[in-house]
Amino acid sequence: MQNNPIIWADYPDPDVIRVKDTYYMVSTTMHVMPGCVILRSYDLIHWETATHIYDVLDDTPAQRLENGKHIYGQGMWAASLRFHKGKFYVVFVANDTRKTYLYTAADIQGPWTKQYIEGFYHDCSLLFDDDDRVYLVYGNTEIHLTELRDDLSGPKPGGLNRIIVKEKQECYLGYEGAHLYKIDGRYYVFFIHMTKAAGRRTQACYAADSLEGEFIGGEVFNDDMGYFNSGIAQGGIVDTPDGDWYAMLFQDHGAVGRIPVIVPLAFENGFPVFAKEAPRTINIPSTRPEYEYKPLVGSDDFRYKADECGKVRLKDIWQWNHIPNDALWSVTDKPGAFRVQTASISPNLTFSVNTLTQRAMGPACEAVVSLDGSELKDGDYAGLCFLIGTYGLIALTREANQYYLVMKARATEDLSIFGKLIDEEPATEYARIPVSSKVTLKAVGRFIDNRDECTFYYQDGAEWKQLGIAHRMVYKLDHFMGCRIGLFLYSTESEGGTAEFTGFGYKVLA
Repeated sequence: MQNNPIIWADYPDPDVIRVKDTYYMVSTTMHVMPGCVILRSYDLIHWETATHIYDVLDDTPAQRLENGKHIYGQGMWAASLRFHKGKFYVVFVANDTRKTYLYTAADIQGPWTKQYIEGFYHDCSLLFDDDDRVYLVYGNTEIHLTELRDDLSGPKPGGLNRIIVKEKQECYLGYEGAHLYKIDGRYYVFFIHMTKAAGRRTQACYAADSLEGEFIGGEVFNDDMGYFNSGIAQGGIVDTPDGDWYAMLFQDHGAVGRIPVIVPLAFENGFPVFAKEAPRTINIPSTRPEYEYKPLVGSDDFRYKADECGKVRLKDIWQWNHIPNDALWSVTDKPGAFRVQTASISPNLTFSVNTLTQRAMGPACEAVVSLDGSELKDGDYAGLCFLIGTYGLIALTREANQYYLVMKARATEDLSIFGKLIDEEPATEYARIPVSSKVTLKAVGRFIDNRDECTFYYQDGAEWKQLGIAHRMVYKLDHFMGCRIGLFLYSTESEGGTAEFTGFGYKVLA
């Protein structure tokens, strides 16, 4: 038996399919690059990264963190993943560009072909019907069904276009996060929902015998697993080769993010019946019992070789905060080292270009790295962080040719009431000590029961010493993403400084 939730890390808005003996799950990645991660599994419980479908989305100034612009909490949301006649399809919108993207590939690892679908379809879901007609269902509160052209380039002139579900209750969150299916000749559309009466997120479903007919339904699942009234909802459903059905939903878990939960279901009299509660442990037979999965997070010795085109692909455990500037980083200039340089001035960590990140993982995790700052300039900050709107960090900095180690954090009050970043606001410094230009750092995150606390340490001989406070991170809509462990460098006075990171170690703690 395995624990449920199945992954204690930020994989929100999941959509899941099965192709023969293999399950694939797509998840929201918003502002990080490469983006739109697809995971692979043979039992719905253990997962590994299969691919990211793009390295760069639209290469805008905001996606590059240029000129004070950013796409925190925007970027790609809530993708729909489908497999039809030998081809994979991924559809999603990006909330910064206000475009709808379609990526297709014959193989899950690509290459992926990019195109746009005319229009903007919030939280959309793609359906290929038995007669080869294609539809999108989407929206919030009012759920629209729109037929697409055969080439999926946009709405089909004269095609079906109607509202199939409309909110009638007083609610905090109207129906959204649609997932549309045709099962045994009947159409089902699943939603996340939050009425004032329920007081937490719930899962809803509406069904109809035809796309022109009336969709009838309501709430089908309401549970929080005893976790802070945090409802489990929004995601896809999938069947096993044995004919069992499961929903892959998510649950908010504070600063670590929105994490995936499996819920069994069955179809009775043409309607889905979910388990009354999400099981705390679960066992699903594997289609490949001997398979060994690659870890979703991990250590890196930064020893890479460039391909025939001179490019380096980092391990799938890494994602950049926004689009990286490839001219300013290297793992081949000095084997065993991640070297990064600045080319702009940044007011704080959130505008640090080329911050290299991994998801934080519960129940607790720690990262260790050695840092050589001998090429830093005055006003530079380089180090280890937990990246979120309310971030915490430990950094090597230089002032008047003297090196210092500082611990800084951005408290909740540094954000507006609506969770929007006060973009230019620096973090508060809580500790400072003089050091040499070479240090070894450690960051620890603890997430049990929404503790959401990060602490930072430096190595002094054989001893680890804490620097600064234990900082409580808060998940807000400014980033709309769980916190990430990151390696960073940013300049506040003059550009051109360089930092060198070696021996990155990552552990998930019990």
